[in-house]
Amino acid sequence: MIDPRDVKTATDAKQIIQERKLNHLKVGVFDIDGVMRGKYMSREKFLSALDKGFGFCDVVLGWDSNDQLYDSSVTYTGWNTGYPDAPVRIIPDSCRSIPFESDTLLFIAEFTDAAEAICPRALLRRLIAKADTMGFDVKAAAEYEFFLFDETPDSIREKGYRNLKPITPGFFGYSMLRNSVHSNMYQDILNMCREMDFDLEGLHTETGPGVLEGAITVDDMLNAADKAALFKTYMKIFAQRNNMMATFMAKWSPDWPGQSGHLHLSLWDKQSSKSAFFHPTADHNMSDIQRYFVGGLQKLMPEFCAMIAQTVNSYSRLIPGFWAPTHATWDIENRTTSLRVIPGSENSQRVEHRLGSADANPYIAFASVLGAGLWGIENKIEPGPATKGNAYEHQEKRSEPLPATLFDAAQQLKESEPAKQLFGEAFVNHYSATRQWEEREFRKHITDWEMERYFEII
Repeated sequence: MIDPRDVKTATDAKQIIQERKLNHLKVGVFDIDGVMRGKYMSREKFLSALDKGFGFCDVVLGWDSNDQLYDSSVTYTGWNTGYPDAPVRIIPDSCRSIPFESDTLLFIAEFTDAAEAICPRALLRRLIAKADTMGFDVKAAAEYEFFLFDETPDSIREKGYRNLKPITPGFFGYSMLRNSVHSNMYQDILNMCREMDFDLEGLHTETGPGVLEGAITVDDMLNAADKAALFKTYMKIFAQRNNMMATFMAKWSPDWPGQSGHLHLSLWDKQSSKSAFFHPTADHNMSDIQRYFVGGLQKLMPEFCAMIAQTVNSYSRLIPGFWAPTHATWDIENRTTSLRVIPGSENSQRVEHRLGSADANPYIAFASVLGAGLWGIENKIEPGPATKGNAYEHQEKRSEPLPATLFDAAQQLKESEPAKQLFGEAFVNHYSATRQWEEREFRKHITDWEMERYFEII
């Protein structure tokens, strides 16, 4: 019998469905916020869709993460179009078993035709194609911090999202005590990730109550993004199936560090199959290609910030002293900067982009980083001086500040010429409008801080 991860073509997909005598399959697309939207599909419908595609209501590109319809600032779809179906194609080689769904198979799909211009997965695919034309293969991996709570979807609402109970108390990073006491849970997580082909090369506690970090194994970039998106989705599913809640929001409490979504990237020369980032005699083994790549990342970081810090909450994380950068800085092996160059062997030479939070859409975040780096190579952008030591103390003098709010970040993206060249005007206009909508939705609400500060005194 064919294994799910050996499925590469529509013919393979048909074979595995026939072998397993499946009546239904599960298909999902990822929306602008990185939320997986999907459904069960009958065998007959799925087999037809493999050959001809199928229609998926385009409202998933026209509403926010709370299913609220965007206003007229978003022009791709809306009440004026009647929210028709948009054509979608199934990705055969995304086939995966779902361990806890009795032999059910999962497939990722992506939008085509006009919707392809704003589809997050298609966006990344276009950037990878650009790298290909420049002579590069791209390797990537994501690592995510996430908090686990001894709560349920009902209990968090009953508590008004306050006084939530993490699964473990206190600061305890890299804890052997925690991962031994809860070893059954850790093993279940590791097994799920391996069975669903987003295997983890590391899983450990981070600094804070009930917070873990999972580092997903490196792969070709599109596979890496699929794995990242599925890891976030199924980690939340795993938690709820075990009477817990997992959150990847950037910062849920002012008392604890925020949750990062660090991205690791390297380029490989297609002709030689050697690392394009590694030069054995250069300082820190940084080739010209890697130096220009870092230069592009640094130069465009303020303009592309909205693509990697994608929610209002993301900007609550970007404060000094909490392991999150606030300026477009870089250095060698420095975890206080936005860009950490990791020197080493040909296999390990890479760049870690530390700006992004765990709430980012992996496809859009990876596209922003790859696009900026390729732009740097094309334009031979030299990075500014490396920020040595504590970047929080020195960054103002040597680097550009990042936008302070999502609205400002979205405006910078909307006006960015490199963004339009790399990602297309349709995507830039649609995406920036959705981010500004998100900020406007936030401004409709009164925070606890405002009530406590102003209600009596002002």
